[in-house]
Amino acid sequence: MARADLWASISPGSYSSNTQRMENIHDGDGTPSSSHQNVKGTAKWATSLENLLEDPEGIKRFREFLKKEFSEENVLFWLACEDFKKIQDKKQMQEKAKDIYMTFLSSKASSQVNVEGQSRLNEKILEEPHPLMFQKLQDQIFNLMKYDSYSRFLKSDLFLKHKRTEEEEEDASDSQTAAKRASRIYNT
Repeated sequence: MARADLWASISPGSYSSNTQRMENIHDGDGTPSSSHQNVKGTAKWATSLENLLEDPEGIKRFREFLKKEFSEENVLFWLACEDFKKIQDKKQMQEKAKDIYMTFLSSKASSQVNVEGQSRLNEKILEEPHPLMFQKLQDQIFNLMKYDSYSRFLKSDLFLKHKRTEEEEEDASDSQTAAKRASRIYNT
């Protein structure tokens, strides 16, 4: 599978390890009550790397940032490993394992990730793949992102600009909701 095909097959929304539980509390007009909304968007991304990686928009923004830092391969590897864990078919698992190895782990990898030398996999392991075969390496990359890239991302112009845009949109939405409430009060 070509690298472009590998990434086209990765769906960022499929990496939510936790189901998002939204408590739907609405005002009388059916709009969500702003005082009861769950944390979302940049506010949620800022709470943990895990939360960021559960949100397709968060993944998109984090990838943009990592691309500028020349380390996008880290999140791509992490996402590929998440996708790999879900494969049930043995033949598909072998193909995907080989793709991951050739793309990220071999000495000739096009997007080699920086993992400890003794943690590198031998090609022989690809013959008998199992869902957690990349787990140790995935954990290393996750920790690298968590303690390095993620903290810089939260301070980046890209993140801060997106956060400001969200806040402005929320302020405009809150103003509209307040106007609707006032209109209801005075029209009853």
